[in-house]
Amino acid sequence: MEETISLQELFATLKKRLGMIAILTLLAVIIAGVVSYKVLTPIYETSTQILVNQEKSETAQLLNQNIQTDLQLINTYSVIIKSPAILEPVSQELDLGLTVEQLNSKITVTNAENSQVVNVAVKDPDPAIAVDIANTTANVFQEKIQELMKVDNVSILAPAVMKENPAPIAPNPMMNMAIAAVIGLMLGVGIAFLLDYLDTTLKNDQDIEDVLDLPLLGVISPIKEDATDLETSSRRRAG
Repeated sequence: MEETISLQELFATLKKRLGMIAILTLLAVIIAGVVSYKVLTPIYETSTQILVNQEKSETAQLLNQNIQTDLQLINTYSVIIKSPAILEPVSQELDLGLTVEQLNSKITVTNAENSQVVNVAVKDPDPAIAVDIANTTANVFQEKIQELMKVDNVSILAPAVMKENPAPIAPNPMMNMAIAAVIGLMLGVGIAFLLDYLDTTLKNDQDIEDVLDLPLLGVISPIKEDATDLETSSRRRAG
C-alpha cells in the first residue's frame, strides 16, 4: 500500500512540475545547439597511409622474414613519425608558425595488428592545412627514414586528399543536443523533487494526519452561497 502511495506521490510531483521540467529540457537543448553551431570551432580530419615493405625476395622464406622485420619496425616508425627529427622539417617546410609540440598534438599514428600499413591522421580547424600536414609529414618521413634507419622500405600508399565538401568530425551538434536533453530532463526532475521536499505547507487532510499522526475527526467544508441567497441577503441589509 505504501509503495503504491509513493508511486502516486512521485507521479503527482512530476505532473505538477511538468511545465518546469519541459522548459529546462528545451532550454538545455537550445543552449547545446547554439554552442555547437555558433561557439565551438569545427575540427576536420584527414589521413595518409604509409606502407612499410621490403623489396621482394626471391624465396618465400626471405619474403616472410622481411615481413616480420617490417612489422617489428612499425612500432619504431610510429614513434619516429612524431619525433622532432620529422616534425621540425615539417614545421619549417609548411611555415605555419606551428611548434613541434603543436604539430605533435594534431597528429595521430595508428596501424592495424599485423598490418604493414601505417595510418597518419591529422586534425585541424582548416581542412586544407590538415591535408598539407599529413602529406608533408609522410613525405619527410619517407626521406628521413633512409638516413635514420639506413633502410628504404617506406612508400606512400595513399596520400591525403582535399575533399570537395569536407565534413567536420567535431563538434557533433545532434549528439550534443541529445546529451543536453538528458541532462536538462534529469536536472528538471531533480529540481521538481527538491522543491516538493522543501515545500512544508499542508495542502489536504492527508497531510494533517501524516504530520500530527492523529486521526482526522472531521472537516469543515466551506459554505458556498448561490446567487439567490446573496441577492436576498443584500436586500435584507439594504432594508
